Amino acid sequence: MTPVSIILDCDPGVDDAIALMLAFRSLAKLNILGVTTVAGNVGIDNTTHNACLLRQIAKAEMIGVYRGLDRPMVRDAILADDFHGTDGLGNYPIFEPDLGEDPLSAVEFIIETLRAQPTNSVHVAATGPLTNIATAFLQAPDIKARVAQIVLMGGARAEGGNITASAEYNIYADPEAAAIVFAAGCPLVVIGLDATHQVRATPDRIARIRALSNPVADLVAFTMDFSNTLAGNMKGATGAPLHDPCVVAFLIMPELFALKPCSIQVETASTLTRGHTAVEFRPDYQNMAFNAHWVTHIDSDGLFALLEEALRS
Repeated sequence: MTPVSIILDCDPGVDDAIALMLAFRSLAKLNILGVTTVAGNVGIDNTTHNACLLRQIAKAEMIGVYRGLDRPMVRDAILADDFHGTDGLGNYPIFEPDLGEDPLSAVEFIIETLRAQPTNSVHVAATGPLTNIATAFLQAPDIKARVAQIVLMGGARAEGGNITASAEYNIYADPEAAAIVFAAGCPLVVIGLDATHQVRATPDRIARIRALSNPVADLVAFTMDFSNTLAGNMKGATGAPLHDPCVVAFLIMPELFALKPCSIQVETASTLTRGHTAVEFRPDYQNMAFNAHWVTHIDSDGLFALLEEALRS
């Protein structure tokens, strides 16, 4: 299998941390061109520091980390540190990594990297607000032709939102950026709360990961335990949902996911429904062209088996 070339745009974040560890431990299948950070779950200083720290724990220092934008395109930043801890890693013991961020900004890196790659060759994995990607598309529209697909965690439909009644955090945090990315014309796979709520970090699954007994698995088990202490993650279920690792898992093993073509529009004007994702499956509704594939189902057991296998190394 030829490794899939990806840019991983993230805001670590406890579930981003798991996504990064899965990616860093899957280098036989993923060619990670770089990790770009964005303000989201915590501020940009923390997300960038965390990406460098996680890279060191995973012994993946050959991969560059690029600092991204510190606020949404037109709005004030809205953090989610109540779900991720002050530093973003769920009170994991923080240290200063030996290797810091690269000097190039995230937007510059995205533009330069995509321009250097063949047409339809790079997969963009997005696990946070879409500010960096939208800004890069506005500054350099030509790079969209280099994108094979964008796989993102964001949005909600039947499951409802986790910030407002209908809005999921990543889209709510920067709806203008999301609207730009959804209208960019790139192939788009959207993994919303309807799908990620099917993937739960149950105690038995965490125990299997902890039993692997290595630094990467230990960190993943730690962050899952932290998420399971937050009542807002549970809502009657056993185990917190595993959002962001689904993006990386899709790029490694897409057969674990069921997709449905759709049209998705993002609400940017209303204060009541800011960040709402209008997911329309009817092909003839108001002559809307389908612009995405919505993930309807995830093989949860298969995803955790993939994660365990990656963390075992």
